[in-house]
Amino acid sequence: MTTAILGTGSYLPDNVLTSAELGDRLGVGEQWIVEKTHISERRVASPDEATSDLAAHAAHRALHEAGLHAADIDLLLVATSTPDQPIPATACAVQAKIGAVRAAAFDVDSVCSGFVYALVTAHALLSADPRPQTALVIGADIYSRILNYQDRRTCVLFGDGAGAVVLSKHSNGRGLLASTLSSDGTLADIVKIPAGGSRIPASAESVADGQHYFAMDGRQVRDFAARVVPDLITDVVKSADLSLADVDLIVPHQANGTMLRSIADSLDLRPGQMHLTIERYGNTGAASVPITLDDAVRNGLVHTDDTVLLVAFGGGMSSGAAAMRWAKQKKGSW
Repeated sequence: MTTAILGTGSYLPDNVLTSAELGDRLGVGEQWIVEKTHISERRVASPDEATSDLAAHAAHRALHEAGLHAADIDLLLVATSTPDQPIPATACAVQAKIGAVRAAAFDVDSVCSGFVYALVTAHALLSADPRPQTALVIGADIYSRILNYQDRRTCVLFGDGAGAVVLSKHSNGRGLLASTLSSDGTLADIVKIPAGGSRIPASAESVADGQHYFAMDGRQVRDFAARVVPDLITDVVKSADLSLADVDLIVPHQANGTMLRSIADSLDLRPGQMHLTIERYGNTGAASVPITLDDAVRNGLVHTDDTVLLVAFGGGMSSGAAAMRWAKQKKGSW
């Protein structure tokens, strides 16, 4: 018995912020942004949209593709680092919005690794307990609410969105084959929002100092990814008793297009073996892996019995990967 994805879904806000527009605002030009990030545009949530709203849209679409109703779900996990509010969990807001009345709901915050962490956690919970049968796993973030749009080092990278999968117990040899998670808390200061927690509570001074904005040391993130991600991919493939050549599709966290192409080159991947959506959506945090997976599914790039590898890295510093043999999907549309 393992667990398999029965359906995928995603939601991107309607508002498009192009690199041309953002480059003009920052005084750097479109070419500077595209050359450094490979991002041409990203989506920005409307003022009346919260993270739970994006997550609920993606959840509905994944449930439709799986042929299930929200009331069928036993577990509901939301990976996010931009919750609706500090308390309660955003997953509980999503539960109420979609009517997942039977689900135990909770959040996972491993920043951009969050979706992979949540997927592996849901798999473990389903495998350990005979009672729950299905899980809804969502990655959702609205980074536009925490970015300093005068800081060109960070604001050019991120967009808003949500992606979701329905995970269910499966017994025909398909599904999750292997996974690995790791963290290095000694590097926690590389990606952070300094204020708003118990160490630096919100105050007039913390707001005036800009300590509620997202902050990142991009060079150290690149060094971390270059050091960790190739080994992570190699290790999880080996744990699944496969070779890298056996992997049909790699779906990575969409951190930075230049960085991802460098990783692909270091692994000598085939053209198209790594799927990217960063050019259109930017880095959507915990949402980037499920959004990109859904994009691959909807574009006919994933087929029954394909080997699919999900890999992510993010604040903490955290990283994770999961290899799966793709199960037959219900045909649906929206």
